[in-house]
Amino acid sequence: MSGLDPSHILQIGMGFFASKTLLSAVELELFTKLARQPMTGKEIAAALQLHPRAIPDLPDALVALKLLQREGDGPDAHYSNTPESALFLNRDSPGYIGGILEMANARLYRFWADLTEALRTGMPQNETKHSGEPMFAKLYADPARLEQFMNAMSGISAGNFKEFARTFDFSTFRTLCDVGGATGQLSCMVAAAHPHMRCTSFDLLEVVPIATRKIQQAGLTDRVTAVGGDFFADALPKADVITMGMILHDWNLEKKKLLIRKAYDALPPGGAFVVIEALIDDARRENAFGLMMSLNMLIEFGDAFDYSGSDFMGWCREVGFRDFTVIPLTGPSSAAVAYK
Repeated sequence: MSGLDPSHILQIGMGFFASKTLLSAVELELFTKLARQPMTGKEIAAALQLHPRAIPDLPDALVALKLLQREGDGPDAHYSNTPESALFLNRDSPGYIGGILEMANARLYRFWADLTEALRTGMPQNETKHSGEPMFAKLYADPARLEQFMNAMSGISAGNFKEFARTFDFSTFRTLCDVGGATGQLSCMVAAAHPHMRCTSFDLLEVVPIATRKIQQAGLTDRVTAVGGDFFADALPKADVITMGMILHDWNLEKKKLLIRKAYDALPPGGAFVVIEALIDDARRENAFGLMMSLNMLIEFGDAFDYSGSDFMGWCREVGFRDFTVIPLTGPSSAAVAYK
């Protein structure tokens, strides 16, 4: 025998077992119900309307995955959330990131079954494959799905936006425009952390009512405004700082460069253009999440892709940006900054 261990290969190859266990638990709102009180397996089955066969396998699998805690053994054992699942997977928690997992369960999980076809054809494997309509056109035509998508983006972005608001030096700036601002989350976080900042959340007209509602809930209507427009068809609102959170990776190279040019034109000398993404490391060896997110862009759009900090700097130099920095945020994500 070689002495080599196949465990790593098997863990990755069968990784969808763990993924779907978590996604189904989120869909069933297990973590939200456990946030209210610990439960036995029988109580979980009753609360979630599960078949008896699901118990104890589902909660015990989540214990083994370090997503639940269990006190005791056997039918009388009680299950509860871990500190992480209590914060991030309970719908009633301000730290809830389950929106992106809900979308992964409802959409992405099934589309990824066709990754091989995407790799062979370079064609999208999402709703576009069946209807011929662009993904965003389908999404924005359905208000319920649009809000689900907005909430998903808010969940996955919250930690990065909060860290960006904390670490970026806003002292020499006064205005910010978040392009593709969705719910206005980044604008609200920056305004809350920096009382001198005035922020604009710029997105399609269909999104403005959602953003306006969120801004009102945050009590920031005096310093944060939601503005409707098309970032390809319209000029970007002028500001000292232009941000794009998980926007640039949605597009092919031609459209990426167009958006970079638009950001440059909207900035004053000394202004900053910031993209927040799961930036791929320059050597393309370490950030597995960023690389797989790029595969997800293939599945969603075909010609869209994620990129490295050095890729971003190269494109920005072409339009006149001069100075650059990369700020690590949370997990695999970073903010790449280009200064005019």
